[in-house]
Amino acid sequence: MSPTQSGPTEREARKVAEAARESEWIKPSFGKELFLGRLRLDLVDPWPTNSPEQVAAGEAFLERLRVFIEGVDGAAIEAEASIPDEVFTGLAELGAFGMKLPTQYGGLGLSHLYYCKALTLAGSAHSSLGTLLSAHQSIGVPQPVKMFGSEEQKQRFLPRVAGGEVSAFLLTEPDVGSDPARLACSATPVDGGYLLNGVKLWATNGTIASLLVVMARVPAGEGRRGGITAFVVEADSPGITVENRNAFMGLRGIENSVTRFHDVFVPAENVLGGEGRGLKIALTTLNTGRLSLPALCVTAAKWCLNVARGWPAERVQWGRPVGRHEALATKISHIAATAYALEAMLDLSCLLADDDANDIRIEAALLKLYASEQAWTIADELVQIRGGRGFETAASQRARGERGIEAEQVLRDLRIMRIFEGSTEIMHLLIAREAVDAHLAVAGDIIDPEASREDKIKAVAKAGAFYATWLPTLVAGKGAVPTSFAEFGPLAAHVRYLERTTRKLARSIFYGMGRWQGAMERKQAFLGRVVDIGAELFAMTAACLRAKAERAEHPEGVELADLFCQQARVRIGALFTALWENTDDADDDAAKKVLAGRYTFLEGGIVLPSDEGPWVSPVVAGPSAKPDVRRHLPQPGGR
Repeated sequence: MSPTQSGPTEREARKVAEAARESEWIKPSFGKELFLGRLRLDLVDPWPTNSPEQVAAGEAFLERLRVFIEGVDGAAIEAEASIPDEVFTGLAELGAFGMKLPTQYGGLGLSHLYYCKALTLAGSAHSSLGTLLSAHQSIGVPQPVKMFGSEEQKQRFLPRVAGGEVSAFLLTEPDVGSDPARLACSATPVDGGYLLNGVKLWATNGTIASLLVVMARVPAGEGRRGGITAFVVEADSPGITVENRNAFMGLRGIENSVTRFHDVFVPAENVLGGEGRGLKIALTTLNTGRLSLPALCVTAAKWCLNVARGWPAERVQWGRPVGRHEALATKISHIAATAYALEAMLDLSCLLADDDANDIRIEAALLKLYASEQAWTIADELVQIRGGRGFETAASQRARGERGIEAEQVLRDLRIMRIFEGSTEIMHLLIAREAVDAHLAVAGDIIDPEASREDKIKAVAKAGAFYATWLPTLVAGKGAVPTSFAEFGPLAAHVRYLERTTRKLARSIFYGMGRWQGAMERKQAFLGRVVDIGAELFAMTAACLRAKAERAEHPEGVELADLFCQQARVRIGALFTALWENTDDADDDAAKKVLAGRYTFLEGGIVLPSDEGPWVSPVVAGPSAKPDVRRHLPQPGGR
């Protein structure tokens, strides 16, 4: 559907997205408090821990998994663009497909912390392995059924996926990405269930899955709530065709599909959580599911650090190892400091999810955003450090007798992390919406063009009461006291900076709200910088807390935390400046002109792309005319 065709208006699309949000904040949230100008260290300090039983079970599984992963040939996966059957079988035998599922359903019952440690380990053999396990467990059948399924559904589906059957999550469509109001896949009520019709794009694990979580729209009426609904679907149901295995610049081993549904019958007992709750289920699942992608970013950061330590010490230019030249030393320093902070953010977020005392939706989103961006930068810096060898494939290096280092592969594999499960731009908007939620809640009818005069008067009074209480808290705090946070030792100055800057960030949000009011929701560049400052503050907090908690075991961690905080403070300073000194308006005007074709003369002098196909593939109703290309894995337990 093109922008000129009929479809939901922007207001209607916003209402759909808003309805799917978890607007209630029942549990405390460090991230939400951060954007309100309050550094709530009491929510994260002391550093949370798993129980001794969780640690014992997690460490034992990691040991078994390490033995298996060391025997996986990652180069073969890259060369063949496929994960061998025996790897699937081995992972299933280890229980890796049910790591977070309770033992009563056949799972291992691991904590979020050890689940992510396992993904980090598995991804070190090849990123496709971590993606396989993550897509299956974080957004596939295990997580949403565990969270929202009935007991009957849990008994029916969870033992199967824990035993090694692969699952996939199907939401995206050829013309539907982050705007769910445009969802076209339909679920028509019939006797005993529903008939699914539509096409789903980019379903990771889609060519090998035996169970699917499918989002489809149920029509309202006749006593039905209707709306976007989640279904658990048997992948071998009549009417399902896997039309294509998609190929990408990285993650060459993943099995990603275009899947068509034509009059696919799904029984009513396979509806997950009730009609109309599909998007809420998806977003709630992602609150913890987003922790899995940063685990793979941590894998890449650790791998890059290892290479950045070895190669620049051996390679000599102009009489010195290249790592001793300042131009590369700054890159090595950034890689080491950021790898430390990324692991601290991941571990802290996982531990907060494990103790279940906090609402971590903002922390998980900040982590996904920050880790994907920083890991990409780290990999890019490593390619630069390696020079020509960074651009060369590992196979080519081995062919001429050198150690094969997959720097270019890591870069390719990481690029999707800035898009998967919410692109950087969408994550900025999602986090910003939560960050300014308190302001929008009190502003409410003041900025609502459809509100009555009476409602606006009431809203002004409500806002006045809120800001009269809140604004004075942003004037002064512990960060201005030179002796505060002494328990952090040499990092105390950074924690004082954190406290001061948290208040400064909240004041900036307030200034923006006063300047643009309801229109601030459209100031996406401004909100993106606000979120980036919050992400840096969260990263600094995690790094300082980790260093403090591990001081006896790893005193050198204090050095890395201090280094990271120094680097982050430089970035934060630039972001604050850019909040008010930028070219946002000029950029927006220029983009309009580019899209209108004003500057097409710049495209002359080259041969332009010759493919005349549509920008977005048309969704044609009816059965598929293409062959089914799904890959059939040996099923565990002889299924």
